[in-house]
Amino acid sequence: MSASRALLSSPHGVASRTFTRAAPARLAAPSIPFARSGALRARTAILSSPAATVPVTSAEPKRRISRSVSDSAPLAKPAVLVAEKLGEAGLEVLRQFADVECAYGMSPAELLAKVAQFDALIVRSGTKVTREVLEAGRGRLRVVGRAGVGIDNVDLQASTEAGCLVVNAPTANTVAAAEHGIALLACMARNVSQADAALKAGKWQRAKYVGVSLVGKTLAIMGFGKVGSEVARRAKGLGMHVIAHDPYAPVDKARAIGAELVSFEEAIAKADFISLHMPLTPATSKVFNDESFGKMKTGVRIVNVARGGVIDEDALVRALDSGKVAQEGVAIEIAEAVGGALRGELTATAVNAPMVPAEVMSELAPYVSLAEKLGRLAVQLVAGESGIKGVKVVYTSARDPDDLDTRLLRAMVTKGIVEPVSSTFVNLVNADYTAKQRGLRIAEERVSHDNAAAEAPLESIQVRLSHVQSRFAGAISDGGDIVVVGRVKYGVPHLTVVGPYEVDVSLEGNLILCRQVDQPGMIGKVGNILGKRNVNVSFMSVGRTSRGKQAIMAIGVDEEPDKKTLEKIGAIPAVEEFVFLEL
Repeated sequence: MSASRALLSSPHGVASRTFTRAAPARLAAPSIPFARSGALRARTAILSSPAATVPVTSAEPKRRISRSVSDSAPLAKPAVLVAEKLGEAGLEVLRQFADVECAYGMSPAELLAKVAQFDALIVRSGTKVTREVLEAGRGRLRVVGRAGVGIDNVDLQASTEAGCLVVNAPTANTVAAAEHGIALLACMARNVSQADAALKAGKWQRAKYVGVSLVGKTLAIMGFGKVGSEVARRAKGLGMHVIAHDPYAPVDKARAIGAELVSFEEAIAKADFISLHMPLTPATSKVFNDESFGKMKTGVRIVNVARGGVIDEDALVRALDSGKVAQEGVAIEIAEAVGGALRGELTATAVNAPMVPAEVMSELAPYVSLAEKLGRLAVQLVAGESGIKGVKVVYTSARDPDDLDTRLLRAMVTKGIVEPVSSTFVNLVNADYTAKQRGLRIAEERVSHDNAAAEAPLESIQVRLSHVQSRFAGAISDGGDIVVVGRVKYGVPHLTVVGPYEVDVSLEGNLILCRQVDQPGMIGKVGNILGKRNVNVSFMSVGRTSRGKQAIMAIGVDEEPDKKTLEKIGAIPAVEEFVFLEL
């Protein structure tokens, strides 16, 4: 199986069979129904950054047979629609991995008719990516790239529901935007545009347009993100006192730049100049209104380097007329973000998906695959009409809880559980939303591991389904829950525990679990049946409770055995039960 999968890929059939026929299972109401006749629908993994090898020490498993698994065939080139002007450098980046069509100036109707032919859509601010556009994508549209910072022209809720990743380009023009803001600030302070217009009209009014000095003045930066913090650095160099308001900005970051974080009311009340750098959201829409202007100093100057919608324009006109306000004055990055998303790399500029730093993403990559496969394996073990009422994920780690970000892992466990039993397309973008809509609650627990010298972020991940019936009794733990545990070994996800049994099998391809009487020759008997049917074994491991009692054989196979092959395995006298699972 290839270690790299498409981020939002096309569905493929997944089948699950057991020796004894069981009715399809379902989630508790509001529930996720299992597919009919045991057929499980699944898609390929959504995140596939190149998994760095993570050495995890482990004792060598007993009775283990290992063979290599060939990579899957390369995927066809994705198609990208560029709906607004994009620099040639960005287009060249896109053409390296995709078929690109530039269709500038489309009407909304033309976009609706065209979008279903593409995997990704790139826009600027002039194209509205509405719910209708996303629905017209018919499940093929996987990524929306906004060439710029603001994403108010993209329906994020509809994108999330459709499993469509939204990325933007917040850093490409950071310095340019900051410099532009400072330029506007200086021009406003010295009345450059007014003096220029007067001079061109043949007037010399030096005293009227002398302006004010920036030194010693208070600048309030509203929105202390990338651009806002760069403006602060430059304003400090001009000798200004900088205060800032941003409910999400770290105090240490502001202090390091020399800015003071204050409340919204304090910022607008103290400022001689106000520079706007916040996004346009329901909370910030028209936040500068009659009430806000009334709290400002008379003669305050406002520079808006953000979105026009944060200011109530009618209120601004009234403030200008009264004299309260003196005056108001991105291609390679988005291409790389879209390309990374289509290749399976969750970019740091994703807007509607769990966000973690790039270095954490790289470190957790193999555990992301492990988390999804454990969820997928666990849900296939649920029997008939049994409903999934509780899911618990337990992370064992030597790290401090504050140093372990599990949002990605939780989303992937959710994906693994929900996707095989739902007709809804599920990925990292909409996994939490889909689970919430269906009443599935995922609890998390972190267990401290005493190996302080461990380099790996996680020792193991456990997925536990409580209050359910199992179609494979061997997966039931002493506490009555379905329990599966896995870990990453040499960069590859492995299954290490099923119920009370310890095993060691790579989670690649398909899996057969057999519970049998522990006796000599069982590996040979099962292996012989599979070999005669040309089913290649990739891994095999046996775990038992005690010698001569019961044991579980976990067999990784490259191909799906046919019905007769499975029946022959079930007919071995010592085999008490078995289940075939596709991962």
